[in-house]
Amino acid sequence: MRGMWRRCLSLLVMLVTLCAAISVQAEDWNTLLKHARGETVYFNAWGGSPRVNDYIGWAAAEVKSRYGINLKLVKVADTSAVVGRILAEKAAGREKQGSVDLLWVNGENFRTLKQNGLLFGPFSTSLPNYEWVDRSKPSVSHDFAIPVEGMESPWGMAQLVFLYDSARVEQPPHSMEALLAFAREHPGRVSYPLPPAFLGTTFLKQALLETMKRPMRLLQPYDEADFSEVTAPLWDYLDQLHPYLWHQGKDFPASAEVMNHMLDSGELLLSISFNPNEASAAILAGQLPGSVRTYVHDKGTLANTHFLAIPFNSNHKAAAQVVANFLLSPEAQARKEDPSFWGDPTVLDLKLLSAEDQARFQAIQHGSATLTAEEMGHVLAEPHASWVPALEQEWQRRYGH
Repeated sequence: MRGMWRRCLSLLVMLVTLCAAISVQAEDWNTLLKHARGETVYFNAWGGSPRVNDYIGWAAAEVKSRYGINLKLVKVADTSAVVGRILAEKAAGREKQGSVDLLWVNGENFRTLKQNGLLFGPFSTSLPNYEWVDRSKPSVSHDFAIPVEGMESPWGMAQLVFLYDSARVEQPPHSMEALLAFAREHPGRVSYPLPPAFLGTTFLKQALLETMKRPMRLLQPYDEADFSEVTAPLWDYLDQLHPYLWHQGKDFPASAEVMNHMLDSGELLLSISFNPNEASAAILAGQLPGSVRTYVHDKGTLANTHFLAIPFNSNHKAAAQVVANFLLSPEAQARKEDPSFWGDPTVLDLKLLSAEDQARFQAIQHGSATLTAEEMGHVLAEPHASWVPALEQEWQRRYGH
C-alpha cells in the first residue's frame, strides 16, 4: 500500500511540474508577443521567384494584422553575401542594430554563421508550433551534416527532381550514366546551372554521389588529403559529359529558372529543381506547358531542409521569433505547400496535427507533374557542408574558362 501511495505521489508531482512548465512557457511566449508588437523585421531572403515573394507578402499581411509586426522582405540574389555582411558587422563590433533580423538559410551558409558565433539562439525548439515538426527527418536535426541544435527554425523540405517535357521526350534518363547516354543522343540539348548557383553545385554533388564508390565519406568533413581521390570519378564523368552539353559545356545557364525558360522554349530537353512541386506550380502559372513532368534517379536524389535563422545582432529578436513561429504554423505551411501559391513541401508531421489542420493539407491539389511520396523514391543525404567550397573551387579551376 505504501509503495502505491509513493507512486501516486510521484505522478502527482510530475503532473504539477509539467503544468507549471507549460504555464511558464505560455507566459514567456505572451511576454515575447508584447515585446514583438510594433517591431520591424528585415527578412533577407532569395528574391528570384515571384511566387515566393508573393507568399512572403501574404505572410507580412498576416503578421501585421495578428501581431502588429512589420515584415519587410529584403530580396537577395546570393545568401552568402548577406552572411558576409553579418560577419563584417561582428568584426566591426556592431553587437546591436544589425542590418538583418531574419535570414532564409541552410548548408554552407549556416555552417559559416554557426562557426563564427553569428546566430541568436537556441530558439527554434521553444517556438510553440515546433511541436508539429516532423523530427524523424534527419535533415531537420542536421543541416548538411551540421547539428542544428535549435539555432535555426525549419521552414521547408526539398528534394532534387528533374523536369522534362513529355511531348518531346518519351523516356527521360533515370541515372547519371543514363544522362550521359541521353546527352550523346541529343547533343546540345542538355545542361546544368552554372556553379556556384545553388542547383549547379547540387548537380555536382548528385553526380559525385552516383559515381563514387564510398558515398558515406561525404558525410564527414572535407579533407584536402583525399579530395583528389574522392572526387576523381566526378571529374572523369564531367569530362565525358561536357562535350555533349549546351554550348559544348563552355557556357552554362545562370540558374535553374533560366533552364526552365529553355525547357519551355524547347532549347533544352531537361531542367532541374529542388522543389518536387516546381513543375506543377509553373504549369499553373503558365510558365511551363501542361505536358511537363517530373522524375528522379533510380539510386535516389539529394534532399534537405531549408531554415530561418536570426543573427546575433538583430535588434528585433522577439518579432523575428514570432514571424518564424507563424511561418511554422499548419495554416502557413499548408498555404506554402499548395502549388497555386508556392508549392514548397511542409516540414510538419501531418499525423500530429488536428483533424482540421490535416484537412488543409488533404485539400491541396498537387498537380499532374508532382510525383507521389512513393514515386519520389530513395532520399540521399547532403554531404557535409565543408565539401561545397572545395567542389566549387575545383569545378571553377577545371571548367571556369
